[in-house]
Amino acid sequence: MAKRIQRSSPRVRQEAPGQAGPASAPAAPRRRRGGRVKADLITDFTVQLATLSEAGIPVVKSLTILEGQTRPGPFKYVLQEITEDVAAGAPLSEAMAKHERCFDSLYSSMVRAGEIGGVLDRILTRLATFREKAAAIRSKVVGAMIYPIVLSAVATSVVSFVIVWVIPKFEEIFESFSITLPTVTQILLDVSTFAVTYWYLVFGLPIVLLILHLSLMRRRRGYRYRIHAIVLKLPAVGPVVRKSITATFARTFGTLIQAGVPHLDALAIVRDATANEVLLDGVEAIRRTVREGEGIARPMGETGIFDDMVVNMVDVGEQTGELDNMLLKVADAYENAVDRQIDSMFKLLEPALLIVMAGFVGFIVVALFMPLMEIMNSMGG
Repeated sequence: MAKRIQRSSPRVRQEAPGQAGPASAPAAPRRRRGGRVKADLITDFTVQLATLSEAGIPVVKSLTILEGQTRPGPFKYVLQEITEDVAAGAPLSEAMAKHERCFDSLYSSMVRAGEIGGVLDRILTRLATFREKAAAIRSKVVGAMIYPIVLSAVATSVVSFVIVWVIPKFEEIFESFSITLPTVTQILLDVSTFAVTYWYLVFGLPIVLLILHLSLMRRRRGYRYRIHAIVLKLPAVGPVVRKSITATFARTFGTLIQAGVPHLDALAIVRDATANEVLLDGVEAIRRTVREGEGIARPMGETGIFDDMVVNMVDVGEQTGELDNMLLKVADAYENAVDRQIDSMFKLLEPALLIVMAGFVGFIVVALFMPLMEIMNSMGG
């Protein structure tokens, strides 16, 4: 059982259960309700809690205010339970740790470090900044992907419709005139015939493969590792993903160290919060080496994930005692690099998709109209 932390910040104090105020009201019966909580809700909550804490408002009162203004839903019930636990004397970190779907180990560990050091308000501010930066990157990537995904879906739907329903009509016309078809037209008709005959393979197989891939990604760590390793080696995507996971590692690790979390514990939290299996193995290798008493820079270089600049900056940070600041500088630099590369990639992707779509449409038009022109010429002659 986690040991309760008695010390708290003088600016962020917890009200006793019997103290007058909002916390003294009888606790409503707990209602556990499932459901997904959006990351934006947790980020907004963190920003608001940090603001209230900096203003010197006690934790229980701050939680009561935020719970009261939260719309009914899964997150409101989570806040109700956290408020009740803290009002009963539990540390905020312990109350949050019970709800791992909302507050992961990184979140609760940083809050615990803030409670121990009496700087909960500052830790919450850092957490809010951390989550806002992560949310901004996610939003940028999702926003940039919307147009290419919609364009690809529309193009695929149009081409599928033409191949399955339109081209067979032209094939009947061509057969009625008994003409010799050009090679490109014959290829197009063969593709259409195959798609109509084996429609369950053409349209069903990709869906089955996608479902199988998602299932293996969720259940098989070895499969996830191989896919993540392949992605890191892709020509255009690999460098962007590598910079992204480097920035995530640096910001998470640097924020934890800045919050006063010991290096080994911080590395364990980073490992558990990592979604990329290649980075996970790399962080675990770093942690094993650090546990033996060595520094962080050398094992980071041996993982093959981090480039020389990152390793050198970490080495300098260890020597000067500014490891947390160096890691955050690395995170800033690599996040900016990822932003620039994503912008460039999607600026090239949009015209590339248009060119591919135009190529398909052009091929279909040429293949269909070549025999039509021959038919018109024969009729005119």
